Amino acid sequence: MNSRKKIILFDGTCLFCSKTVQFIISRDPNEVFVFAPLQSKIGHQFLKKYRLPENDHDSFILIDDNGYYTKSTAALKVANYLQSIVKIFYLLIIVPKPLRDSVYTFIAKNRYKWFGKKTKCLYPDDNIRKRFLI
Repeated sequence: MNSRKKIILFDGTCLFCSKTVQFIISRDPNEVFVFAPLQSKIGHQFLKKYRLPENDHDSFILIDDNGYYTKSTAALKVANYLQSIVKIFYLLIIVPKPLRDSVYTFIAKNRYKWFGKKTKCLYPDDNIRKRFLI
């Protein structure tokens, strides 16, 4: 993996997750991040490589040269790279991980009910297709 690129694995059928990916892309002008749906072939390859559950799509996963991060840690590390005020959320990293992850898990468990679900994964348009590993 190119040491400059960081991979984000996300639930490709979750509307909230897809909107989050679009939010990240719009605040990542240096194209630090590339993306893959958890449900994709490459998503499954990364899950196998890091021995992560292949059927559990409740976590946002960040992969970089140091390994992988899940749930709130992944989200906060991503926020720290973005070019906007959302960088400030990285300060929440000082909150104990079990507490952060319990909030993350609550949102993850309710995301389909609150935001909806698609029947198929996000398919990027031509403008951002190069940012997706599919």
